[in-house]
Amino acid sequence: MKRRSIDLSLGSSSTPVPAEQLLYRTTDQLGRPTVAVTTVAVPGNVPALPDVVEYLSFYDGLGSRCDPSYTLAGGNPGSANESETEEEELLINWYLSNGWIVTIPDFEGVHLHWMAGRQSGYATLDAARATETYLHLASHTKVGLSGYSGGAVAADWASELGPSYASRVNLVGVAEGGIPVDYAHMFQYINGDQVYSSVMPGMLLGLARAFHVKLAPYLSRYGAKLVAKERHACIGSVFGNYPGLRYQRLVKHRYRNLLHVRVFARMFDENIMGTVRGHPRVPLFMGVGDADGTGDGVMRVADVEALAHEYCKQGVSVDFQEYRGASHETAGVYFEPETGPFLQARFAGTPATSNCSSIGPGDSLAPSR
Repeated sequence: MKRRSIDLSLGSSSTPVPAEQLLYRTTDQLGRPTVAVTTVAVPGNVPALPDVVEYLSFYDGLGSRCDPSYTLAGGNPGSANESETEEEELLINWYLSNGWIVTIPDFEGVHLHWMAGRQSGYATLDAARATETYLHLASHTKVGLSGYSGGAVAADWASELGPSYASRVNLVGVAEGGIPVDYAHMFQYINGDQVYSSVMPGMLLGLARAFHVKLAPYLSRYGAKLVAKERHACIGSVFGNYPGLRYQRLVKHRYRNLLHVRVFARMFDENIMGTVRGHPRVPLFMGVGDADGTGDGVMRVADVEALAHEYCKQGVSVDFQEYRGASHETAGVYFEPETGPFLQARFAGTPATSNCSSIGPGDSLAPSR
């Protein structure tokens, strides 16, 4: 493990708060060894409790300037992403003010494998281990996870993989909101949308990187152009760039039934949440907006409900919240303030709230192949 010291940037400017960035070993989507970076901040004026919050950013990046390790050191992700970055940094500051150690991993890895579920989960769990090793914390140190949107990919997969991959990491609770449960359903939902359809080229690129798939043979000329435009993008900057984009335009005519093309079906199916053998062993707080009767504009309510229902069947304590009338952005405003009390309760060891008895079955999450 390698390390470097920085002054943490919180909000619009650098602070005198020191932090350490750790380069640690982890595992990629295909089970191969790789590395990632996490930024570790320890409270200054507030005595540090032996509790760790792992904040999982919705940085959704395809270029290194999107990485939390870059923006937390004062790097600029671009004007379209500054407000989101500052929002996250202020949330990190709030966690620190509670006396919690905070670690923020670049869970997509050094090659920016955006939306790769297993890799994000592995990197999250290994960031906790790296943080404990660096700070000489006991292996029973309590660790709580919080992630929204892209951060929910890391949070959920870490909760599923934890028992088998990192059983000695003492996870006590996971808060996840705006959860992309099933990518095939997500593509169908945002297909042709005026704003969110623009993320589809970047999503295909992130998954292709993770699965070592060459996209070029499948892409149309137009699709290749859009993928090239997004190869270094922070996804927040592309919203609405291609209004009404349909994924059928991204690929050659013979591949337009995208979900029946073996290579794409594999990438989507292997990222369906709830499919790891075994299940989470800690309480979950799960939230999603419902702006249009289907979802928050990006994530489908019935998918998140189905995932929550599946976990409940497996004996997991789940608090599922649907934010009626809330879009993907505004649902985050409801979700984030609830993560603090949830984590406080988990660290205190109080019984978790569960509404499993009222959670419906939702949609089928069966794979497409």
